[in-house]
Amino acid sequence: MSDKKKKNLTPTQQEYHIFMKGREPKRPVLRNCFLAFVVGGTICTIGQAISIFYMTYFDFTEKTAGNPTVATLIFIGVLLTGFGVYDSIAQWAGAGTAVPVTGFANSIASAAIEHRSEGYVLGVGGNMFKLAGSVIVFGTVAAFIVALIKVTILKLGG
Repeated sequence: MSDKKKKNLTPTQQEYHIFMKGREPKRPVLRNCFLAFVVGGTICTIGQAISIFYMTYFDFTEKTAGNPTVATLIFIGVLLTGFGVYDSIAQWAGAGTAVPVTGFANSIASAAIEHRSEGYVLGVGGNMFKLAGSVIVFGTVAAFIVALIKVTILKLGG
């Protein structure tokens, strides 16, 4: 809490704030960072192995192996979410499971599973894309802005 907000608290609120600060468990920041790094890196290493698999056995190029690799990672993420395994890994590893594309797949699949009792259209479809919609919109807008910058730079340079 900022010092400015602390000044606006009543003496009782300030006392409670000090009391709660003493009771709050310390977060193992270094451990959490290490686990996120290792687990996120492991997921990305698995993705690289899948990509190499597609290039070796299905004659994809490095450029064309990306799409089936992402689709496979999404499938694995959804499958593990459905079995309840991905959430257990996420509880242990934290942000390491949220950053790769498998984390996005997990968030969508979790919402679909949670709201399936409300029906496929209003439950699964409606709630699944509450999170996904904002991510897709942000990604599309960000890609558009990056493309505009790239085109502008190319025109200025050429």
